[in-house]
Amino acid sequence: MQGRTRDLFRDHAGGSRTGCAWLTPGAALLHGYALDRETTLIDALAAVTAAAPYRQWQTPGGFTMSVAMTNCGSVGWVSDRRGYRYQATDPASGRLWPPMPPQFSELARDAAAAAGHAGFMPDACLINRYAPGARMSLHQDKDEADFSAPIVSVSLGLPAVFQFGGDTRASRSLRVPLRHGDVVVFGGPARLRYHGISPVKPGYHPILGAQRVNLTFRRAR
Repeated sequence: MQGRTRDLFRDHAGGSRTGCAWLTPGAALLHGYALDRETTLIDALAAVTAAAPYRQWQTPGGFTMSVAMTNCGSVGWVSDRRGYRYQATDPASGRLWPPMPPQFSELARDAAAAAGHAGFMPDACLINRYAPGARMSLHQDKDEADFSAPIVSVSLGLPAVFQFGGDTRASRSLRVPLRHGDVVVFGGPARLRYHGISPVKPGYHPILGAQRVNLTFRRAR
């Protein structure tokens, strides 16, 4: 993406750790929005991942993703040689995904409203765990049945660089610094923007250790 990437590290150098930064119409970075719910979120996360442990999915092409994933909610996002999809059961156990904790759904609803997308009711939360070096290539979230609902993405643990692109994979991207407690919301005209995560740098978070955890809320059905 060299030559086509705007750097928000420079744009917001020395900026506030609170408040809202608009990335593009329909998309906002809510600085530190989840920090006041940190303890309850992490406790709920531990309960979900104990019931449905992280695992690394395969892509339809047979590639093993570097990011480990799990889900909670009425449906979860999965990937294997048969394709990308949502389903109600965990392929590893055959059981239903854990229910979405109210701490999760309340945060997603409130963050969406703060970014101008009132009435969001997520039915799926994809939980991504990034060890140092893990990344997510540019992609669109388009496996959902209805694109009218936004995506709400909560960052916990190690910092990361969020790449927020355009309507095509080749579009110019923003490099958005994300830290523990930051929330990104994108919907409306920004709902199908390409986005990804640059390789996570080595480090250690005082609560979550050497990992970044991302809670991604969607309305899948």
